[in-house]
Amino acid sequence: MARKQEETVLCQICGKQKRASVSVHGELVRPSIVSHIIRIHPDWSPSGYICFTDLNAFRGQYVRSILEEERGELSSIDNEVIKSLSEHDLLTRDTAKEYEEQLTFGEKMADRVAEFGGSWGFIGFFTVIIICWLFVNASTLLIRPFDPYPFILLNLVLSCIAALQAPIIIMSQNRQAERDRMRAQEDYKINLKAELEIRHLSDKIDHILTKQWERMINIQQIQMELMEEIAQHPTGKTDMKPKP
Repeated sequence: MARKQEETVLCQICGKQKRASVSVHGELVRPSIVSHIIRIHPDWSPSGYICFTDLNAFRGQYVRSILEEERGELSSIDNEVIKSLSEHDLLTRDTAKEYEEQLTFGEKMADRVAEFGGSWGFIGFFTVIIICWLFVNASTLLIRPFDPYPFILLNLVLSCIAALQAPIIIMSQNRQAERDRMRAQEDYKINLKAELEIRHLSDKIDHILTKQWERMINIQQIQMELMEEIAQHPTGKTDMKPKP
């Protein structure tokens, strides 16, 4: 059995026949977007149709105008959010995975060294080495210890380790700050898009409720007119006999 052909409507913006499922009637478009469309296309009428592609493009332009009015010049992040709104793309992405993929071998080694240097394992391991070093060099069993008191060689080794460990830890902290900055930017984009979408949905719901209220008033007015006509022209009564 052949499928029933889907109804098509004419988009007044692009002038193409589009499926009804990918188009929307002008009455369902909120007034702010309608004003923006009419300002660009004066011949467009809310009684016609507009496809989702053109509607999303106008939505992006309208959001851009609002953000420019509220914030002035837009940043690259704002432009990315506007583009996502226009194209209905997802902004959510795994920033941690993307950041890990672009790390070099040296940066990964620095993170591992910094992670080990800030652990209890490193503290216990180095404490054991220092105790063994002091015991061996302070023991009277060795006639000529390789690092006698005041353990100058041990101080030199500790100073070298501290001098190397400090920049490695700073490198790791800088990368952590960069990772946090990327995550904060991602959160900002998602929050901004959610705010704009919620504002759009709120306005759209208010517009739909207003339209439905107007239709209910019209229906009620028609019913009242019919009741007045019935009252002015009563029909003949029918005798109803009770059933035995």
